[in-house]
Amino acid sequence: MTKPLEGIRVLDLTRILSGPYCTMLLGDMGADIIKIESPEGDDTRKWGPPFLENESAYYLSVNRNKRSLVLNLKSPEGKEIFIKLLKNADVVVENFRPGQMEKFGLGYEVLKEINPKVILASISGFGQTGRYSNKPGYDVIAQGMGGLMSVTGEDGRAPVKAGFSIADIGSGMWAIIGILLALNSRNQTGKGQWVDASLLDTMISWQTFLATGFLATGENPKPLGNAHQSIVPYQAFESSDGYFNIGVGNDSLWEKMCNFLNLKHLIHHPNYKTNNDRVRNRTQLIAILQEKFKSKTSKEWINLFESHGIPAGPIYNFEELFQDEHVHDREMVQSVPHPTIGDLQLTGIPIKLSDTPGEITSPPPLLGQHSTEILEEIGYTLDEIEKLYRNNVSSTTQPQYKRQIS
Repeated sequence: MTKPLEGIRVLDLTRILSGPYCTMLLGDMGADIIKIESPEGDDTRKWGPPFLENESAYYLSVNRNKRSLVLNLKSPEGKEIFIKLLKNADVVVENFRPGQMEKFGLGYEVLKEINPKVILASISGFGQTGRYSNKPGYDVIAQGMGGLMSVTGEDGRAPVKAGFSIADIGSGMWAIIGILLALNSRNQTGKGQWVDASLLDTMISWQTFLATGFLATGENPKPLGNAHQSIVPYQAFESSDGYFNIGVGNDSLWEKMCNFLNLKHLIHHPNYKTNNDRVRNRTQLIAILQEKFKSKTSKEWINLFESHGIPAGPIYNFEELFQDEHVHDREMVQSVPHPTIGDLQLTGIPIKLSDTPGEITSPPPLLGQHSTEILEEIGYTLDEIEKLYRNNVSSTTQPQYKRQIS
């Protein structure tokens, strides 16, 4: 079955998380991803624990469906190989600090001169323009500067970041959208373009109603723990054996909830009748509800809420999450054979397409696993490849390839 991005070749110069996440999803949808690594390899190959047979779980999480080519871009021969690959590439993705591609002699002006159809996607901390463009940017810096940490956690407590790297992952997603838009535009114009995604822009764009609320009033939103700025009740509550979430998003659901909780006197109470009333009087209302919810287990409450058509759900740890049958129904855990690990379990593909679905076809590659294969594809002989390996322009960790050129 044809995949939606079959025939698209991507030169992947990225490392760590934002860029590899972007290129992984492109690879899931059929693009040929050539992961170009320095002789030292992607930084995350060494990040751990945990490790599986000396392979970092961090690296394994975002590098499936790619081929690894080791290339020293600081050498003239390495740059020459890259240019040969570029001539038949559709997309280049990089997440260096702005200016690094120019130092390699491979800035966008050079790339489009060689291949006018190529799309360059750059992911950085602060973008390719602006006074902060040359600053180094990591996920936690963007979460802090982008306002997220000011509204995460509990009022009066220390700022808290999200539990995983959402600035990195979100920027990778924006880069994907930019690449797809640029590919569609290229179909109309025949020309590529430069996609510029940044971690700070991602955080700002995701503030949505909080940002607009501030811009309209000048009032800084405050952290509310598990609660919602604009909806009550919409948060986690403690049960007799843990915690669970509910989302009462309108007045109709509020009435339903009060009826089955035997709190009918609250339905038309002037302090709680409308959502606006409930937001203004959230402290008193949450105390009333919290006392009620301590009488049953989380599972009992979730079943009750769901039986009345009111959104409710558990607060899973990872063991509980990956044991949930629905997660497996949705194929959000998949296995792929790995050359050293054996059966490797990875998270699945979040985008479901009815006619041209994505697929996990290959595990995250070993460093330089496909160097010989890719170099042969662009015309190098085994003798020439051996010379490139001797001169540290490229390398491979695959013994069968080393035997071929010995």
